[in-house]
Amino acid sequence: MPGDTAVQARPSIIVDHVSKQFLLRRAHAFKEAFVGWVRGKDVSSEKFLALDDVSFTIHEGESVALLGFNGSGKSTMLKLISGVMEPDDGSVLVRGRLAGLIEVGAGFHPDLTGRENVYLNAAILGMQKDEIDARYDDIIAFSEVERFIDQEVKHYSSGMFMRLAFSVAIHCELDILLVDEVLSVGDAPFQAKCRAKIEELSREGKTMVIVSHDQEMVRQVCDRGIVIRQGKQVYDGPIEPAIDAMMA
Repeated sequence: MPGDTAVQARPSIIVDHVSKQFLLRRAHAFKEAFVGWVRGKDVSSEKFLALDDVSFTIHEGESVALLGFNGSGKSTMLKLISGVMEPDDGSVLVRGRLAGLIEVGAGFHPDLTGRENVYLNAAILGMQKDEIDARYDDIIAFSEVERFIDQEVKHYSSGMFMRLAFSVAIHCELDILLVDEVLSVGDAPFQAKCRAKIEELSREGKTMVIVSHDQEMVRQVCDRGIVIRQGKQVYDGPIEPAIDAMMA
């Protein structure tokens, strides 16, 4: 079950009127591109508003699901919270030590071994060498990639990337955990172990923001859902109505 949020603690994450847009590149025939150039118009790209004036606050110990169909903007929101990207308008404030599983293998160097990448990725997440040394055996045991730990990770499968990245993140001293669909990678027993670990962290009072299409998992872990549709926030409330709002 999710952590107890009956007593509202201090905010961990504040998203205040956030908007984010991207330029989408388009391919055109030479004639169309030439006419656009003559007329002084750029026809090679168009603006896409990925997030439009989104605001919410997540308090310490809350487990919140960001819900929406593909292309809705939820992963962009997670990247803004993680600091990978910055908003064009508004602000994102985060308090606490944050670990993010935004993309499988992000932060891993392909030419380094799994062992070397554990130290590199853990250092990126703010761990000191003595902390990593103390938790190294637990990280490797949880990841179940002991046999391949001294191989260069460019030879790893996506599932092996995920196992090692997830294991490093959850063994950090974290206050906030961000997870973006990476639990869909790997076999069923390992997915179940990951879900159990997330539930354990939730019971310990860690703040979590999870992007997932696994409705059963978010029901088990999250007490609240924020639904984003075509870049706009359309619902923020209890998880079961949030799932209904996403499907509406």
